[in-house]
Order: sequence, then C-alpha cells, then structure tokens
Amino acid sequence: MAAPLTVPKDSATVDKVNILLIDDQPAKLLSYEVILEELGENLIKANSPHEALNLLLKTDNVAVVLIDVVMPQIDGFQLAAMIREHPRFQKLAMIFVSAVQIADTDHLRGYEIGAVDYVAVPVVPEVLRAKVRVFIELYRKTRQLEALNADLEARVAARTAELEAQTEQFRRSEQRRSIALTAGEMGSWEVDVASGNIEWDEGPYRIFDVDRASFTPTVERVEAMMHPDDREKNSLATVVASGQDRFQLEFRIIRPSGEVRWCYGAGVIARDGDGTAVRVIGVTVDITERKRAEERQLVLAREVDHRAKNMLAVVLSVLRLTKAKSTPDFVSTVEGRIHALAATHNLLSATRWQGASLGQIVEEELAPYRTDHRERIEAGGPAAMLLPATAQAVALALHELATNAAKYGALSTEGGHLRLVWTIDDKALVLEWTETGGPDAAEPTSLGFGLSIVRSSIEAQFRGGVLYDWRPGGLHVRLSIPRAQIVGASAAEKPAPAAAREAGSKRGGSLAGRRLLMVEDEVLVGMMARKILEELGATVLGPYGRLADGIAAAKSERFDGALLDFNLAGELADPLADLLVARGVPFVFITGYQRDSIDRRYANIPVLSKPLEADSLERVLVSLLEPPRRRAIEA
Repeated sequence: MAAPLTVPKDSATVDKVNILLIDDQPAKLLSYEVILEELGENLIKANSPHEALNLLLKTDNVAVVLIDVVMPQIDGFQLAAMIREHPRFQKLAMIFVSAVQIADTDHLRGYEIGAVDYVAVPVVPEVLRAKVRVFIELYRKTRQLEALNADLEARVAARTAELEAQTEQFRRSEQRRSIALTAGEMGSWEVDVASGNIEWDEGPYRIFDVDRASFTPTVERVEAMMHPDDREKNSLATVVASGQDRFQLEFRIIRPSGEVRWCYGAGVIARDGDGTAVRVIGVTVDITERKRAEERQLVLAREVDHRAKNMLAVVLSVLRLTKAKSTPDFVSTVEGRIHALAATHNLLSATRWQGASLGQIVEEELAPYRTDHRERIEAGGPAAMLLPATAQAVALALHELATNAAKYGALSTEGGHLRLVWTIDDKALVLEWTETGGPDAAEPTSLGFGLSIVRSSIEAQFRGGVLYDWRPGGLHVRLSIPRAQIVGASAAEKPAPAAAREAGSKRGGSLAGRRLLMVEDEVLVGMMARKILEELGATVLGPYGRLADGIAAAKSERFDGALLDFNLAGELADPLADLLVARGVPFVFITGYQRDSIDRRYANIPVLSKPLEADSLERVLVSLLEPPRRRAIEA
C-alpha cells in the first residue's frame, strides 16, 4: 500500500518570505518600507542594481521584487533582464514602479522580460499591499505545489488518470490566475476558440454588470456588448488573425443599463503544433475612471494655458500703459497693480475660477491702508460673487482709487475719511466711493492712467457706468456694473470691522494645551505658522524640514494634531499622512497646490493654501480638534 501524500503545511504557518525593494532614492525605499511593513514579511532594500543582484544571489525565499524603472546607469528593464537570465530567478515575481508615463511599447517590453505588474507613482498604499500580498501568497502556494509535485513524482506509477486530470485542471487554473495578476485584482477569463465558450471569474461579471445566473458568456454575446465603434478592431477574430501570441487593447462596452464603460484587455494566445489558435487567456480591467481623469487633465491643461496667456496679456498691458516720472515711481506703481491682480487671482483660484467675492476684494484692496487709517475707513454691502473678468477689473479699479486717495485724497491727511458702500438692484451693482475731510478735489484737465483704467474697464468692457464728482473735501465716484456680471447675490452682509477681525485673530487660548506636529520645509513659512500657533496657546513640535525627520517625530512624540506641507523638498508627504490616518490623528495639509493635485484618498483632509491666513489656520485647527476629547498619541 502506497504511503499517503504529505500535504504541505498551511501558508499562514510558513516562515517569513523575503521582499526585495530596489530604488536609488532612499526616501522612496523608506515609503515602500512603511507601506509594506504591516505584511509581516522580511523587507530587503537595495540602492543600486549591483547591490540588488548581490542580495539575490545571497538570499533564499525571495517572493517579490519591486524595481524602480528609472535608475542611473542600469534601468529597471535591464536589471529585470539580468535577473531573468539566472536559472534561480526565471519565475521570480517582479513589479515595476514608475513615476513617469509608461508607453505601450515599454509595457510590452516589461512583460516580455517577465514583469507581472506595474505600479504608478504616487503609490496607493492599499493597492501596493494588496498586489504584493497576492504574489506572496502565490509564492507560498507555488512552494507547496513544488513539494506536492515532488511527492507525486515518487508515486507517479500508482496514480490514476483521474488524478492526472485534476492536476491538469489545477495547472490551467493557476495559469489563468497568473495572467489575471498582470492587471491587479481584476477579472480573468479563458476562451475556447473552437466553441466560442468563455469561462469567467467574478471580475468580468462585475465589470459588464451582468448576472451569473442569467448570463452565459460566449464570444458572440460579449462582442455584442462592445461599443459599435470598437467592436470590429477588438473582436476575437481580429486578435487571433494578427498572428501575435500576446495582445493588449482598450475598448468600450455598453452595459445593459446603457452606461458606457472603458475597459483594458490583455492576454496570450495558445496555439497547437500547426499554429492554430486553441485557447485565449487574459484579463479585463475597468479603466473608466482613468480615462475620465485623462480627459479632465487635458481640459485643465488647456484652461491653465488659456488663463496664463490672459494674465500675461494683462500684466503686459499694465507695463506698457503705466507712466511715471522716475524709475522708482514706475516700479512702485507697477508692483501695486500687479499685487492687486495677484490678490484677486488667489480669490478666484479658491473657487476654481467660478468667481470672487466682492467683500473679499474690497478687504484685500483696502487692507494696506487700514493699518494707519483703521478708524477712518468703512466699507460694506450685500454679498456678491463677481465673474472672473469682472473681479479683476473691479480689483484694479479699487486699487487705483485707493492709491489716488492715499497720495492726493482723503487718506493723505489726518482728518480725511473714506466710505465705500455697494447695493444691488434688479439691474445693476452700484458702488459708491466717497472721500470727505481731505483736500478739495479739482477736476483734472485729463484723467491719469489710474482713473482712466477705472473708466475703461467698467464702461468699455462691461457697459457699466462711471461718474466722477470732484467735491470740496474729496472725490466721489459712482460705479455701476450690470447685474449680469454677478454670479450670485444674497442677503446683506457687511465685512467685520478691522478691529473685530484683529481681536478674533489674536484670541489667546483657543488652542491652549494642544500639542501640534509641524512638518514644513520652507523656513520662513514654518516660523510664521509656529508664531501664530504659539500665540493661540499651542505647543509646536518642529517645524521639521525633512520627511524622514517628520516620520521619526511622529513615531516618538506625543501630539494632538499635525500640519503637513504636501511637498517636502520634492518628497510627497504621503507616507507620513498615511501613518497619521492609520493612527487616527487629525491633521491638515499646508500647500501651494490646488486640492485636485492631492490624492483622492485624502479627500476628507482639510487643505490650507499658502500664503497662510491666521484666521483660517485657527478656524480649521479648532474645528479639526473638536470635540474636545483628548486625541493625543504616544509612540
């Protein structure tokens, strides 16, 4: 009687396997280590291809290799080819990591070398862990299979045809599984070319949105769900007739609900001795979101180009039309006008160029004069959101009026007073600029550039009205802008008095007792933010200028919340952000990027734009750290 088969122990009890990480940038190696450390396996790091080859030759049980595509001297493709040439590593799972767009030819090159997957930078931790975990499990399963096959070989004469059939079925199943892994956790399939029947796993049913119980996949039925424009060039007949043994393609499908989805397909064609296609095995990936992202990126690039050219045109106009008696006067005048445009640009960026608040524009333009004339300037009116072009014109007009008042009008004397109010009716937005208590205003023989630009921007560009009234004691200006230039108007809303704003920004103790971790590579920005936080009663740890220092502090210090610069000298703060998310520590990003530039997995994390505003910083942190339960952590 033959001895019973010795079944390998469960994969959960197998000793740790080794994962080799290859990258010439230590910071990226550190991020991979942080992401993969929870898998509980041995992580081996190499900073160069030569070091990686030496480690491979000296190390057993290497299950997965992560290779950076772009490295000096020897790139990732060349290193992968060198590894494949060694008999020990012909089946080693290799994943390419790329921070640049990989062309289709590069994909094919990688697959021909033997890569099993690609990962794009910035790396999504959950996706990378899931993919590596699958290859670790496959490695352990393979080791078990090898042990089982060795036992089977000793008893091959005694095994029955039934066992041989089961072994073949298992081999084919593992082959389908291996190919499906090239696209990650997606759907795999196998086509019998002669019959047209298809075997699916769960993935394609989900992608095509059909029910397993009522839908039997065949070549005819699947191709019928393809978009008519993509059907012929991506049909099975076309793929088989190409003569290639591997293929990759993109196509659209139409679900039963009518929804159109983009898919990516990749596979291999198995042929018999005569070269006739027998089976086609491959994977399908839903890439709809990627396609939509590419479309949004294209639209954004065009919009940025358009707005940049418009802004350059405006700046060029300011330079050409500005006149001054001396070079210093010219520089000062141009700087003031460009600062006015820049302030409005920031307001528009905050709303993604949907519009800018008139109240905020007024506050921005009058803020420089409130320092010395706080009690003699008042402004207010209903909330109104102006269209982008209108916002820029109004900001420049108010800047010119304020500059004129400071040089020659009410703000040039101690007893002068400025009042700016605006109202909205069914036809127009009306702004009343009134100076009193200053020098008598005399009508000039001709308007200078400043007052001329007010008239030209309001009257010529928007068909509004500008009325100058030179009165004893100061200038009075009435600006009328058609209501069509307003995005929206609501109930009356007056800006808070400057004194109240100042008191609010200096409220001591709103962050009293809080310990905050700050990671910021700009020294001046860090110093300013630290001063604001300390005035609010917080204890600040940092600022730390490097990602590695920030991670070390996060692991060793106790704190309630954190402020992270998203880009630290070229290194993204993702590893530290993921560490804080995993520990449940509240934090806020401080960055010059727009929110769209930050990974969607941080959609719930507050973002403060540079330059920082004390009020916004305080408001966000107080809200973030509420309710007042203790959220401090210990390393």
